[in-house]
Amino acid sequence: MPTFSLVGTPDPFLHVTMRRGETIYCESNAMVMMEDVLELKGKLQGGLVAALARRFANDESLFQQHIEAVRGDGDCLLAPTLDGDMQILDVGPRQYTLSDGAFVAATSGVDIKVKMQGLGAALFGDTGGFLVMHTSGQGQLVVNGYGTLFEIDVVPGKDTLIDNGHIVCWDSTLQHEMSVSTTRGGMIGNLVNSLTSGEGMIMRFKGQGKVVVCSRNRNSLLTWLTSKLPGMSNNNSNSQRLF
Repeated sequence: MPTFSLVGTPDPFLHVTMRRGETIYCESNAMVMMEDVLELKGKLQGGLVAALARRFANDESLFQQHIEAVRGDGDCLLAPTLDGDMQILDVGPRQYTLSDGAFVAATSGVDIKVKMQGLGAALFGDTGGFLVMHTSGQGQLVVNGYGTLFEIDVVPGKDTLIDNGHIVCWDSTLQHEMSVSTTRGGMIGNLVNSLTSGEGMIMRFKGQGKVVVCSRNRNSLLTWLTSKLPGMSNNNSNSQRLF
C-alpha cells in the first residue's frame, strides 16, 4: 500500500511513496511534484453519477487526479487547495463522514460515496447540503482543515457540542444532530441566544467515536474579508485622488 507522511510546518506537504503498480487518487490540482516513473490521469472516480453527486455534495471537480506508479517505484508531493493542516486516517476499522472541502487524497482501497443527511444539517450546516461524503473500503484517507487539526474523543453518556464551521470529519457511527444554540430550550429562545452570544450552528455528537476539528473557520474568514472589501476599495480610491 502507498505510504503517506506529512512533511513541513505549519502548512505541510503530503509526501507519498509508491511501489510499482500502486495507485492513489486525490483532489483536482493537488499534485505539486512527482517523479517521472509515476503517471497522472484525470478520471471520473466511481463513474459519472458518483462524480456528479460529489460535485453537488462538496463542490468538487468532476475529475479527480489518479497517480499510478507505472514504470517503477516513485514519490510525489501533494497539497490541498486551501491552507491548513492535514491528517492521515486509517479507514476500515472506522469509516468517516467528511465536511465540505476536507478530502485531499486516499489509497485505491478507499471508496468515497455520497449519502443523504438530515434536513436540519442540510439546510443550516456547512457539511454538503442534503448530500455528504462518506467513506467505505479499507486503506488510508487524508483530510485537510483550516488551521491546526485536533482529534476529539466522543464517549457514551457525554454529548459533545462542536461549532459546525470547525468540523473536518467524524466517525460515521456517531449520532449527530444540528442545533442553533448550545443551550437546551425552545426554538425561539435558542435563536435569540445564538444571535446575542455569537454562536454559529452547533453539531451535537452522541455515542462513541472521534471527530476531527480545525482551529480556524473558513466561513468566518470569508465573512471578515468580505466586510473589509468595501473599505479597502474606498481607501484605494482616496489614495488615487491624493496622488
